[in-house]
Parts: sequence; C-alpha cells; structure tokens
Amino acid sequence: MLGESVFAQFARFVIVGVSSNGVYALLFVALASLGSFTANLVGVAASTVLANELHRRHTFHAAGRVGWFQTQWEAGGLALIGLGLSTASLAAMHVLFPDAPTYVQVLVVIAVSGIFGAARFLALRGWVFRPATLGAASTLATR
Repeated sequence: MLGESVFAQFARFVIVGVSSNGVYALLFVALASLGSFTANLVGVAASTVLANELHRRHTFHAAGRVGWFQTQWEAGGLALIGLGLSTASLAAMHVLFPDAPTYVQVLVVIAVSGIFGAARFLALRGWVFRPATLGAASTLATR
C-alpha cells in the first residue's frame, strides 16, 4: 500500500505529535493558574486522547482493525510513561529553577515528550497498530 513505509508513518507521527503538542501547550498555558501539575495532567490527557485517535486513523491507518477503546487503553498506557517522565521533569524544574516561567516549563515538557516520542512510535507501530499478519488474517477468516 502506497505511503505505508516506516518513513511515511513516521512523518505522519511527527505531524500528529506537533499538532497534539500544540493542543497541550494551549491547555497548559490556559490552566497554568491551577498549578503546573494540574495543567500538565489535563494537557497530557486531552492531547493524548486526540493523538491516539489521529494515529489510529491517519498515522497507521488502523481504524479498520483496532477499535477506539483498545487504542486508548494500549496507547494510553504508553502515554502514562510519558506522563511520568513529564511530571518528573516538572518536579526537577521546580527544584532546580523554582522561578522558571510557564513557557520554559512547556518547552521542557515538550522536549521530554519528543525524546520519549521516538520510543513510543516504535511501540505503537510494532504493538498497538501492528498490521494484521497473513497467518492471523487467515485464522480470522476461518472463524
């Protein structure tokens, strides 16, 4: 299928990642008055649900073989690791740079998310949205 190379999928993954990080940043800034940890949690949750669905439909073209709930459960579980890393980075920022402005905190979280994103791409591609194998497809056809 045209456009299903690892490079095409990665390009779409990056576009979705940049878009969902934009949503995250807007939510973080909008909710910063509630505290950075609350703003981070809400921003990560909302942007993750959005990104998972965009990855399911567009990045990996898996809407026909992976349902919405399965996507949110499995890809969301991976995102919990990212949430842990982003929360730890915010905690480190508060200890090392207690007066860091909001935009610096957002940039740190986005940088951590970007680094974790490469590992997440491989996990999504190889586990959550893996293409149906010929053996699995023939097994399903005989049921």
